[in-house]
This record gives sequence, C-alpha cells and structure tokens, in this order.
Amino acid sequence: MAPRCWRWWPWSAWPRTRPPPSESTQSFCQQFSTQEQTPQICVVGSGPAGFYTAQHLLKHSQAHVDIYEKQLVPFGLVRFGVAPDHPEVKNVINTFTRTAHSDRCAFHGNVVVGRDVTVQELRDAYHAVVLSYGAEDHKALEIPGEELPGVFSARAFVGWYNGLPENRELAPDLSCDTAVVLGQGNVALDVARILLTPPEHLEKTDITEAALGALRQSQVKTVWIVGRRGALQVAFTIKELREMIQLPGTRPILDPADFLGLQDRIKEVPRPRKRLMELLLRAATEKPGVAEAARWASASRAWGLRFFRSPQQVLPSPDGRRAAGIRLAVTRLEGVGEATRAVPTGDVEDLPCGLVLSSIGYKSRPIDPSVPFDPKLGVIPNMEGRVVDVPGLYCSGWVKRGPTGVITTTMTDSFVTGQILLQDLKAGLLPSGPRPGYAAVKALLGSRGVWPVSFSDWEKLDAEEVSRGQGAGKPREKLLDPQEMLRLLGR
Repeated sequence: MAPRCWRWWPWSAWPRTRPPPSESTQSFCQQFSTQEQTPQICVVGSGPAGFYTAQHLLKHSQAHVDIYEKQLVPFGLVRFGVAPDHPEVKNVINTFTRTAHSDRCAFHGNVVVGRDVTVQELRDAYHAVVLSYGAEDHKALEIPGEELPGVFSARAFVGWYNGLPENRELAPDLSCDTAVVLGQGNVALDVARILLTPPEHLEKTDITEAALGALRQSQVKTVWIVGRRGALQVAFTIKELREMIQLPGTRPILDPADFLGLQDRIKEVPRPRKRLMELLLRAATEKPGVAEAARWASASRAWGLRFFRSPQQVLPSPDGRRAAGIRLAVTRLEGVGEATRAVPTGDVEDLPCGLVLSSIGYKSRPIDPSVPFDPKLGVIPNMEGRVVDVPGLYCSGWVKRGPTGVITTTMTDSFVTGQILLQDLKAGLLPSGPRPGYAAVKALLGSRGVWPVSFSDWEKLDAEEVSRGQGAGKPREKLLDPQEMLRLLGR
C-alpha cells in the first residue's frame, strides 16, 4: 500500500477491510504482549500540554511515554501559534527536545488519533492515555457575510504566516487600506502587529517566505482592533500592548473619551491589570514626549482600539464578491464582576474595511465518539484531568480547561494531570499486568497504510529547514508541504 500523505487522505481511500477496532486491538495486543512491567503511557498531542505532561511522567516515574501527533512535525502552537517576532518564546522547544531524547520517550508524528487509530485501541495498548491535543478550531462569528472573501479566522491567518500546512494556500488579499480585527486578546494584537510591522523587521524571523512576500506588497495602513466590552475588560497583556505602542512607523489611535473614569475604577484591580490599564491611559490621555510625538507624526500606519462594539454583519462590496466593511452593534455592559456581559443598545455603526480577521477564540473538537465532550464549553469533562467516567483516560491543556492562558499556565496544568495519573497508578487504579504499548499500535498503523514519523525524522526535517533559512539570514525556512516532507524522508 502506498504511504498515506498526512491528514488530507480521503476517507473513501481508506481500506474497507479494516477489522473492528475491538477485535483488531485484542489480537494485536495478544500478539505483542510481553512480561515487561514498565507502565506504558501515551500522550496525544505534541504541543506544550503534551510535552509538559510527558516531562512530568518521565521525571517522576519509570514509565515509557509515547507521544502521538497528527502533524509530521512536533511542538504544536509553539511552532504554529507563537508570532515569528517572538523567538524567545520558542526557546521552550529546547526543553521539549530534551524530553523527546529520553530513552523512555518516543514521538510518533503523522498519526491522526480518532481516524488512523481509535482512542479505544490506544486504551487497550497502554495503561493510561492522556489527551492533550489542544484547540484545533476557531469560534465562528455566526453573522451574515462571514463566508465572504476577505474574512478569515485569526487562527488561519496565524497558521498562514507561521507555516501550518493546512493554511499554506490561504492567500489573504492585503490590497485594502483598512483591516478590522474582531477580539481584543493577545492573538488579536499579534495579527495586527504582523500586518503593520515593516517587512524588513520580519526578514530575519522564521515567518514563511510566502507571507513575507505578501506583507511586502500589503496596502494595509490602518488596523482597528474591536471589542464588545470596554477598556477594563481587554484580554491582551502588557507586553503585547507595549509592542503595539512602540511599533516602528505606526501610531496609536486612542480616544481619550473611551477612558473617562478609568483611573478611579482601576484602584482595586489586581496589579497586572492595573499596570496594563495605566499604560493604556498614558497612551490615550497623556501628551507624548518629543521623540515619540515626532515618530507618531511621521508614521504612515496606524492602529486603534474600538470598544463596546459587537459584529453584526459583514458588508459586501457593490458586486457582492468580497467584504467591504462590517456593521457593528453598539453595546453597553450589564451586570457586575464575572457576570458582566455586553448587550446591544440598538444603535449600529458601519466600519469600511477590506479585511476582517475574527479573533474571538480557539475551540477544541471532539476527537473520538468514545470520549466524552462538552460542545458548549469545548472541553473534555474532567476532574483534575481525569476524564469523567472513563478510567485510565486523562486530559491536559486547552482541551482540559479551555483555550486560555500562556505556556506557563499550560505547564502547571499539565504537571497537575501528570501528578494525578501517577497517583492513580500508585494506588492501583490503572490496569494491572503488561501492556504492549507502541508495538501493538505500530502493527495496527502498518495494516492501515499509515507511516509514522519519528523524532529523528523530524530532526532531519529540522536540519533541512535551518539549511534553507541560512541563505536568507533566517533561523529557518519552514517546510510547508507534507508531501515534500515525506519525500525528504524517503517515504
């Protein structure tokens, strides 16, 4: 059977003679059963949650840990989500690489759990299974006109400039003057910053050559970052805001009226939020220094924050062929504290733009019919990482708690899941006796024409990327085409 090429292999092309999962797993488990008493654990997903979970398990037990990943390459959102101008955040890859080099750890990329192998088959092969596959989707706007050309999810846009294979042909049209980003979190500021950063400042990053070429030709001069609530409720952090304020060739557009009374309201908020609000207030209300005023006066690009606005409709161009603006409902806040929500006032406002990027949140998907999933919250129901009513099944990261927090938040969360799993192992709550682990799964995958990619395979691809980047003075030039990756590996 020819090797399967990554994730787009059509369902119709899969062998129709596959044995039922329960029968096939039992036979393979019996065939490869050994007397090895080492706990066999597998982790699904090789982003921060997956690697930190594996790290904790390896450090605090003698378990063998297999990491399964649907992409051909590891590291999840560290590779595909972190902005190219934030290379320091990607240094965590060095820690993950040391984990992968452990003689009790193995990476198996190019394996789509839930399709190439079921969760039940993994549970039959391992003493415990940890689902750490993150949030692979985005929340839809669910408004008219969302399907028009010129409207993208911020997730897809980030994937495009970061080399996520599924987004490599996104080709956003950047010939418009104004872009609107819906949402006021760090991802919203990331995409706004990349749109406005002078391309020469991105040339030495690992941004893809295709994205860099498009940004060199970009006509976008103004980016509005829109939120349905007020300044006090923004979700971005101070580092990202400071970068926007200091962005070369760019000036902020902040209306002092949006910040009236904010000085008094921030006195009792936690210190990080207070510092963020103070920076916003200074930028909006204080007269800039001489140097900053001169820089802003000569700026050819601008960004601004619009508060109390909720998207109602994407407005089409006269010919109806693309986005030409967005209709925003004016909102006000009701409730107090955590119960605060934005409600429409009845007024609307039309904002002309040729590009709309929706950054209202990532969303996890259900992975397998056998795994409980809460579609409303977008998480696997769990208690401290134990999947509800499924002994031996655990979760960590965004699929456990929702798509919030930074890498250190995920680290702490993943360590908790690892600790809970090891407590259950010590208490005898996991299956006793030997489990075949990867030996059984490898046979199953082979029978289905799936070609897993090892960590040493990844290191060959990594070396190729670094080599390609050297000529342009970049840390790497990412490989975008899964078929090319497999060819480079001789598959």
